[in-house]
Amino acid sequence: MARKKEPKQEPPAEEGEEKKYEPAARNMYGFIREAWKAPGKNEVMHNLMWERMIQWRQEPSFLRIERPTRIDRARSFGYKAKPGFVVVRARVRKGGMRKHTIRKGRKPKKKGIKKITLRKSIQIIAEERTAKRYPNTEVLASYWVGEDGKHQWYEVILVDPMHPVIKSDPKMNWICNPANRGRAHRGLTPAGKKSRGIARGKGIGREKVRPSLRANKRHGT
Repeated sequence: MARKKEPKQEPPAEEGEEKKYEPAARNMYGFIREAWKAPGKNEVMHNLMWERMIQWRQEPSFLRIERPTRIDRARSFGYKAKPGFVVVRARVRKGGMRKHTIRKGRKPKKKGIKKITLRKSIQIIAEERTAKRYPNTEVLASYWVGEDGKHQWYEVILVDPMHPVIKSDPKMNWICNPANRGRAHRGLTPAGKKSRGIARGKGIGREKVRPSLRANKRHGT
């Protein structure tokens, strides 16, 4: 019988010499992901975002684009550069609710104008508005691409469930099931599941979001 080859052992490092570890090679998506972790601290990304904000402010609230701005994030959600996929950049406002000033007499802190936060995130609002704008598609997911002092921009990935290419794709034809209609309005997208408390586990620490925000509503706040 042939003897198995033993693995090659490196010679022990000499006294006072540090062992060298070579970092694992990263692909293009790894470098893109690293640049988007803190775009404000990266000089190249900071200048690029500054130019984009000037252009995006002049564009409409919903704009269909040819390719995703964050290709790594889009691919992680299942995006493919093939017919049936649509990417829309949506603009939504920032901050809490806007309420008109009450002219009747009462204590100022009882007016309920400031410090009012919606129970759904701005990202979910962007998905719902985009779904209404494109009624023949379903929202797959969305991700953040930029913000300024007044607005936030999200890119929403849409899928046409009636497209023959989507129907023949074994990894994506699950969205053609009628049970996935209105995903954005039913909290079935990644952003919706995070808001419902079912995206990152269950149990301790998530008592106020499960089974729903309405079920765990706090009175007097």
